[in-house]
Amino acid sequence: MDPAPAPQDAGPDPRRWRALAVCLVAGFMTLLDVSIVNVALPSIEAGIGATASDLQWIVSGYALTFGLVLVGAGRTGDAIGRRTMFIVGVLVFGVSSLAAGLAPNSGVLVAARLLQGIGGGLLNPQVSGLIQELFSGRERGRAFGLLGATIGVSTAVGPLAGGLIIGLLGVEAGWRWIFFVNLPIVAGAVILALRWLPAPHRRHPERRPDLDPVGVVILGLGVGALLLPLIESGRGDGLPVPWWTGLIGAGLIAAFVAWESSYVARGRSPLVDVALFRIPGYPSGAIVSAVYFAGFTGIFFVLTIYFQQGLGYSALAAGLMVTPYAAGSAVGSALGGRLVHRWGRLLVTGGITLSLIGLVAVDVVLTTVDGPGLGWALAVPLLVGGIGSGFVISPNITLTLHDVPVHRAGTAAGVLQTGQRLGTAAGIALIGSIFFALGTASGDRTSAAAMALRVAAAVMSLALVASAVDLRARRREGRLAPAATAPASPPSGIRPGDNPSAKDV
Repeated sequence: MDPAPAPQDAGPDPRRWRALAVCLVAGFMTLLDVSIVNVALPSIEAGIGATASDLQWIVSGYALTFGLVLVGAGRTGDAIGRRTMFIVGVLVFGVSSLAAGLAPNSGVLVAARLLQGIGGGLLNPQVSGLIQELFSGRERGRAFGLLGATIGVSTAVGPLAGGLIIGLLGVEAGWRWIFFVNLPIVAGAVILALRWLPAPHRRHPERRPDLDPVGVVILGLGVGALLLPLIESGRGDGLPVPWWTGLIGAGLIAAFVAWESSYVARGRSPLVDVALFRIPGYPSGAIVSAVYFAGFTGIFFVLTIYFQQGLGYSALAAGLMVTPYAAGSAVGSALGGRLVHRWGRLLVTGGITLSLIGLVAVDVVLTTVDGPGLGWALAVPLLVGGIGSGFVISPNITLTLHDVPVHRAGTAAGVLQTGQRLGTAAGIALIGSIFFALGTASGDRTSAAAMALRVAAAVMSLALVASAVDLRARRREGRLAPAATAPASPPSGIRPGDNPSAKDV
């Protein structure tokens, strides 16, 4: 059973903005670790003799376990308390960061990265859930704007942060400090979470949280089977995991949907109520999110490798090259959080269009500009693409979760982020394999990078189509932008037995 709702007459929590700051810092830390390791891979290879397969798992294994636990963690946070799950996730992330920094060999490092991903997956759904719980109306849009900025900037600034640490501390010690710098953040996050995050609501002593363990196992196996072939496809030394493993994963996802439907029919509280996908705006927003992440995260994977291997840049210089995108994303996200209540899905559609314009311009610059002026020539296109991305990520989160009741917020956020992790893994596998295959075959890394970016643009175009379809549906239904205040009645698809309070919805 879900926790008892908070009293309806309770006003806004005066600690909500401080609580948000704690959540965003911890979330930034975990999302930064998705990309910060990329520039450190040569140092790790030299330092502990990691093989190509080890390096692939150091990067992709993190995304794998991150995605595996997201939905279950969101559901558990909804049931037993988001602060509790947040602190558990932060502690797991901290312990694994220490183990990664001290790793004597690649096997220990891979295991630590897998555990790090679990920690990140445990805490991240709680961030979106807490925003839903603590904020409403325009304040919620601003909070999600800050969350979107955190997501976009952490992805883009990771290579710069990693290059800076290695440049300051050297090749041998630098890669270890990429993990050690997490430790003081972990300590501060735990202390401040205990002070500022709302305590779990008290449950009736006879009520026990229904965590749907069978659903957790089926979904975890399904997501794992879908992700493994995608991760392994980027290795470049064969496909140890057969392609049909993905079909097994799809079958398990179908079995998961059937199980959840039967669970609801028996009057139980499922891990993911399929009625969630009947809430206006949620399914379309989830599709836009997954497809957009498949396109835009592959950009940084290709560019950071191209700058180092194709142009001979240092890790720090490669990170500096993508800084304009990070700056644009921060600005776009901050503006997007303020504008989403006025423009709604139109803002997201325009943002994807602007991102595509910037990416096409990057392609043109790569194929026409040579020499040291390349970095300056790329600055404006990357800035434009970053601003567009900021208009996509945070407003899309706001629109997608707007009608989700608070007591389902963690679960809904977990599903949304699982789609993002699936999209990220698929995009990097597709775009990265094209880059490596063409670069190896022709020896022309510039042409290979340009072609890979064109594929990224094609994927992002699919997100544009999905957003445009949702925009048309919203116009037809007269709901272009979310209301300035939280809806006053339960959204479509929520079961009467859920009995959410006015504050919940």
